Order: sequence, then structure tokens, then C-alpha cells
Amino acid sequence: MGSLNKVMLIGYVGKDPDLRYTADNTAVTSFSLATTDKWTQNGKKESHTEWHHVVAWNRLGEICGEFLSKGSHVYIEGSIRTNKWQDKDGNDRENKEIIAQRIDLLDRKNSKSTEDNNLDDDLPF
Repeated sequence: MGSLNKVMLIGYVGKDPDLRYTADNTAVTSFSLATTDKWTQNGKKESHTEWHHVVAWNRLGEICGEFLSKGSHVYIEGSIRTNKWQDKDGNDRENKEIIAQRIDLLDRKNSKSTEDNNLDDDLPF
């Protein structure tokens, strides 16, 4: 068997998505997503929030820019990508991002799925 790079997250959008277009007019939207684990330890409620950087390309990116906003509850399916670079001081830097391939709005009545390769032109959700 080969390899698998798949991520499934359910969380809340941390701030309004940033929709941009590349030089060749390709849409790309980025936003933060918060996922929170909750548990009880010794009778005390505990939680931990993890923040994820999500990127959506092409029509899916346009849809995210149009329909998502801070606080949106979403399901995201995609893959992890690691970016490496050197900062202006020559220090090695790294970040991980989720490349979205499917996004489902969970807080909209009768919301529908959007998959990167099978989008409705007029009614994406």
C-alpha cells in the first residue's frame, strides 16, 4: 500500500476568510480554524484549543470567501502541507497548513457538501 495524507476537522472559523487571486487569476482563500477538545479531570472541566491554518484553491476558495465568516461551524476534509523557508535573519522557519478539498457548512439549515471537483455553479450549499 502507498501512503495517505488525509485530514478531517470540525471546528469554528477564527476570523473572516482572506480571498485573494494569484497573478494567473487563480482564487486562493485562507482562514484559521479552531478545534477544541474537552474533558473532565478530577471533577474539573478542561479544554484545549488547537488552531489550524486552512487554504482553499480555485472555486472552493471563492466559495469559502463568499460563504464563510468568523464563527462559521464547518467540516473540512483535506491534506496537510508543510512549508519551509528562511526568515530575513536566516533562521529556518516552518508552518503546516490544511489544503481543503471539501468543506461542509454545519451551522446552516439544510447545508450541503462542496467537493473541489463537483461544485454546483449557482448553489454551492
